[in-house]
Amino acid sequence: MDTTAAVHAEGLRKTFRGTGDRQVTALHDVDLTVDRGEIVALLGPNGAGKTTLIDLILGLTKPTAGTVTVVGGTPRQAVTGQRIGAVMQTGGLLPDMTVEATVTMIAATLTGPRPVAEVLEHAKLTGIRRQRVGRCSGGEQQRLRFALALLGDPELLILDEPTAGMDPANRHEFWDSMRVQADRGVTVLFATHYLQEAQDFARRIVLLDGGTVVADGTPAELQDGDVVVEYDLDGHHSVTTTDSDALAADLLARGATNLRITAQTLDDTFIRLTGNRSEES
Repeated sequence: MDTTAAVHAEGLRKTFRGTGDRQVTALHDVDLTVDRGEIVALLGPNGAGKTTLIDLILGLTKPTAGTVTVVGGTPRQAVTGQRIGAVMQTGGLLPDMTVEATVTMIAATLTGPRPVAEVLEHAKLTGIRRQRVGRCSGGEQQRLRFALALLGDPELLILDEPTAGMDPANRHEFWDSMRVQADRGVTVLFATHYLQEAQDFARRIVLLDGGTVVADGTPAELQDGDVVVEYDLDGHHSVTTTDSDALAADLLARGATNLRITAQTLDDTFIRLTGNRSEES
């Protein structure tokens, strides 16, 4: 068991009782290690097991089998020790309180929290700090959850669809804020449907499908593979190859024109491994 990693899971399995007492497996023997300081994206279609994995890391549910350690201890120890912060999709906010009052209230429950004004600024909430939570947009409420996650100055940030409800401009601001945390050495593990977010921000991508890990690597590694070569030679042709340089040289020697080489995208990898398109497509 790796007690030095930010997250270490071995043989992690989670089953639920479905309709008619049918057992539904949400995770199947997942092994995963996230080293401290890493920025890791969890990708996968709906039902892939992303949220279940996050719930297990946060101690919100217990595994049917296997183990998970978080910053060297149990998930509960990580949460109570303020070593982990989380931005979830829904819940946890009181609509009649102001943004600033919400952050101040949660700060009062923590030991040595970061200054309220500082986390409001990091989450781009200073301008609406006196606004009632119930009047905030979905994106603003997500930024408020981010501010609450920062209060305990955590070593690990867990984000479950953190930009849900945000427009493109707010998404851009959110990830700028997250880069500040990453530059401070905070480990970031986030689940998203948006492949562009994973490609732009993550240094490593873990792709889940059917409760298992089907790919794990850097964005460049996951995109490395076949390329499509299109060309004209007595008609228009398209060929898929793993050696575009050799093919292109041969085609040009034979007089081919209008040569076009297209690399595999992250979206192509996602579709090939899961048979699904991303939410963003």
